[in-house]
Amino acid sequence: MIDGPYFVLTVLGVLGTGLVAGVFCGFSTFVMKGIAALPPAQGVAAMQAINVAALTPAFMAVFVGTAVLCAVLAVVTFVLWPDDGTVELLLGSALYLFGTFGVTAAANVPRNEKLAGMEPGAPEATAYWSRYVGEWSMWNHVRTVASAAATVSYVLALT
Repeated sequence: MIDGPYFVLTVLGVLGTGLVAGVFCGFSTFVMKGIAALPPAQGVAAMQAINVAALTPAFMAVFVGTAVLCAVLAVVTFVLWPDDGTVELLLGSALYLFGTFGVTAAANVPRNEKLAGMEPGAPEATAYWSRYVGEWSMWNHVRTVASAAATVSYVLALT
């Protein structure tokens, strides 16, 4: 069984990945649906405001801090190669680092940046809006599943 500081790191990994999974799950299950139901100009403006608000220290500490924690867990696991939980710890770290953090950087952030450069009522924004919602939401579903699976993987490492 995992113990000591390694146990604490893993519990923090469960907490961080679970919190992020919850945030992304909220977006996948109702936030994006609510925003998509607005007229395009209002939807664009709302999403632009959300994307700015998401950059607060509180959320970024959880989101980026969890990525750092997952990287530390992966390195420590490779170095120590514990008798128990090795596969689960490495899988949990990979799921979060690639499926959550990596997807955010490669798929969601570029769409957010493109949307940020548009005037909410402009024809370009109206034309882009439905594509944005569909693509952004699809990648958010991936992030949701990946962070939830990382949580489960870390929990299994503790058992």
